[in-house]
Order: sequence, then C-alpha cells, then structure tokens
Amino acid sequence: MPESNSVATSLVRTSTPEEKGMPGVSDPYIREQLEKRRNELHTVISAAAPAAPTTPLLDLLSEVDSALHRMDEGTYGICEACKDSVEKDRLLADPLIKLCLDHLSSDEQRALERDLELAAKVQRGLLPRTDIGFKDWRVHYRYHPAGMVSGDYCDLILPANGGDGELVFLLGDVAGKGVAASLLMTHLHAMFRSLAGVALPLDKLLEMANSVFCQSTIAGQYATLICGRAGHRGEIEIGSAGHLAALLISKEGVRQVCSTGVPLGMFSTSRYTIDHLQMEPGDSLLLYTDGISEAANSSGTEYGISRLSSVAAERHGWVPHELAAACMKDVQNHSAGRKQADDQTLMVVHRADTIQLSLND
Repeated sequence: MPESNSVATSLVRTSTPEEKGMPGVSDPYIREQLEKRRNELHTVISAAAPAAPTTPLLDLLSEVDSALHRMDEGTYGICEACKDSVEKDRLLADPLIKLCLDHLSSDEQRALERDLELAAKVQRGLLPRTDIGFKDWRVHYRYHPAGMVSGDYCDLILPANGGDGELVFLLGDVAGKGVAASLLMTHLHAMFRSLAGVALPLDKLLEMANSVFCQSTIAGQYATLICGRAGHRGEIEIGSAGHLAALLISKEGVRQVCSTGVPLGMFSTSRYTIDHLQMEPGDSLLLYTDGISEAANSSGTEYGISRLSSVAAERHGWVPHELAAACMKDVQNHSAGRKQADDQTLMVVHRADTIQLSLND
C-alpha cells in the first residue's frame, strides 16, 4: 500500500505483512454474519408496511449481497483502490468495508482516530490501581501497550465492600493484536469481574470462564491467562490457562510455576488443576506476558525467561514497585534500539515482611 501520514494508519496497522490477509478461520464467521444480516434484512423488508420507505434497507441488502459475491469469487477483503488487503481487524468489526486505511477520506480517517482514542481511554479506565495493598500483600504492575490499544489483560479484584475475602489477581494475553485483541481484553475483564464474586473454587472459576469465553467468541480466538487468589497467611492458589510460567522468588532462588491447562477459548470442556504455594515474608510472585520474554535485541535474540529469572533472583525481598522497575529496565536495556513489537505487562505479587508493613502503616 502507498505510505500514509495518517495517525489512524499507524495505530491500527499492527499486523506483520504475512498476517495482512484474512485468516481462513475468520472466513466462516464473516460469511455467517453476512448471511444472518441478509436474512434479517429480508425479514424486515417483507414485514414493512406497503407505504414504508425501504430504499435504505434495499441498498444495505445490496451491499451484503455484494460482499457475499466477493467472498465467493475470492476477492473479499481486497481494497478496491490499491488491490491490497484490507486490515483484518476492521473487516471483523465491519464486514462491508471495501477500502484499506490508506484510501479512506480525511474525514473518515479522523473519525477512526477519534474512535481509537476513545477505545484507548475506555481500556485504560478498566485497569486497576497500579499499587494495591491488602492485608500483608502488596501488588504492583507495569502495563506498556505497543500501540494505542492493547491485548494484554491485567486485573486485581479485592473483596466487595472491604470484606474479609481473598485478593484475586489476573494477568493474560489475548491472541492477536490491535483493536480486535483489545475488544477481547475488555470481554475478559467484564467476565472475570462478574464471576469473581460468585465464590467458586478456583478451578471451577477457570472452567466457567473458559466455557463462557468459548460460547461468546469466534473460532480461533483464545487467551492465555493466570488467575490466582492470595490468602490470609501467605498461601496462594494459582491456575494457568496456557500462560507463561510464573516465577516464585524466595530465599532458595526462583521456581517456575508452569501452566496447568490449555488457553481459554480452545475447548469448551477444558479442565484446570490448581497449584498451591506458601509464600514467606519477602517472597514475590512474578507474572508477565510474552511481550517481555520475547523482546528482541538488535540481533534478534529474545530476552527470555532465564534472564528474567536471574534479574529477579538477585532481588529477593525487594518491594514490588522496585522489583518491577528493575525487571522492566533490564528488558529495555536488552531491546534498546528496537521498536517495541508487542504489549508488555508485568505484575509482582509480594508478601510483605513486618518491617515493610510497619513502614506502610
């Protein structure tokens, strides 16, 4: 496509060249949505009173038929101006789009930019406070999107009305990038906020979340996720839906807490086992997304979990915001000179010792 100075173009086009074409897994979904719209339009037009104006509906029906015809010919998703692929996120949002971002009018590009800015504002509003203290737990996270919107999911849920329950912490990564991934991130946020108050065992919470996610997303959409509960005496329950290993940082060193199940959205009947950890004062649990572990340097070498473990192992007992800052600084030093390619989120769940508690009080 020809180059464009549009802010919308730079914000939305996050896919690599090999991802630009419509993935096969999306085609059945788009066809299904178009056929549903065509059937609904036929129903509305047939039921309209004789004198009722139906021209706008007939025009829309013609557009839907045209899109289905292009799909049959194999030209669906191709920009009519430059014959390159239309951005797949936009096609999923509006199956009737015929032009790529570069060929939108100035007014259309400005409208899209405003929509993106609003989406980013809404997404930022869903994030929890950066620092949370609950009993002897201290939690801090860093959230660095690669673009205006993010597919990383991060949440901290405290007991309702200051109750005596447990702190729920969540960190995840939705497959894909851009607007479509950010929409799924908000879906996860609403889903877990609703389910967290039901007082389900953690394995059942993950199973129910997975079932709901499967039923409310299209094929090929999934998310890796870590969900945990922090108890009153240093105990942690933790379940992982295909996410990267969490790192338990104790006096004895760093232990990896690996995944206990497949990602959310893959199979509606998936089951999850739960790990039980006992954290002592000064211990920390480090969660992160693959934007951190896969951050590459100028030669293409990834940062890796081993390096993150080494940085964390040298900092047992550090308060959460200092540990997170040290880890993120090391990641940035490693990838200096390279543009951030993926969303980066890191969370530290820390059990404070007596001195830390008294200082905070």
